[in-house]
Amino acid sequence: MSEVLLSAKNLSVRFGGVLAVNNVSFDVKPGEVFTLIGPNGAGKTTVFNLISRIYTPTTGSIDYLGVPLTEQPPHKIASLGIARTFQNIELFEHATVLHNLLIGRHTHASSGLFSEMFFTPKVRKAEIEAREKAEKVIDFLDLQHHRDSMVAGLPYGVRKVVEMARALCTEPKLLLLDEPSSGLNVEETDDMAFWIQDIKHELGITVLMVEHDMSLVSKVSDRVLAMNQGEVLAMGTPREVQSDPGVIEAYLGSVDDVSSLRRSA
Repeated sequence: MSEVLLSAKNLSVRFGGVLAVNNVSFDVKPGEVFTLIGPNGAGKTTVFNLISRIYTPTTGSIDYLGVPLTEQPPHKIASLGIARTFQNIELFEHATVLHNLLIGRHTHASSGLFSEMFFTPKVRKAEIEAREKAEKVIDFLDLQHHRDSMVAGLPYGVRKVVEMARALCTEPKLLLLDEPSSGLNVEETDDMAFWIQDIKHELGITVLMVEHDMSLVSKVSDRVLAMNQGEVLAMGTPREVQSDPGVIEAYLGSVDDVSSLRRSA
């Protein structure tokens, strides 16, 4: 197995006069949870959008298993084995949970228009396989109770899990999670940590995550990259990054201010 699944080198992206990401480099290893943290506007989601090919870097490169992602069109990314969730949930609200998951299987479709029109044995076999894969994901994430429910009627926390389930239905090697705990309560966040750990250990999927909740980051992350104003502040284990003076200053103010707060507490 390759020692590096995804490699970003010297990434920069400029929007007009704004340098949103400036010379950012990192490697994601197979089988790890790698997390991007930082204050709002740090450039974390922009990095996700570069990997997803929503944006094109001004300079730099992104390689995924030896494939230069910057040369790939956006609609090819999922078929390469990269799936993504969004901070703002992107689901078909007037479809059931099962139908949303089946949509996630479209990257594996190989039949043509003629076969689809006449529902050939090949198409029938593919639909059965797609249903079986979706049902496995439903069981894995304990969504059985919601299988036939319309997404529009589900609680927010369940929708977050459904979006992750749809991403898993593409059978990715790399799963991009954009703030998976956003909008969740403490119990739901604990459940999300459980799912992320199971995705890593039981499914063997590598996770690249953007997250603000440091308790979730500490529970599930192998390595953390801290960003601020588009640049890299620190990289290491969650403990190493959280104790880095530059990270503390970016989140809480100067190190002297933090020390004064601790003395007055």
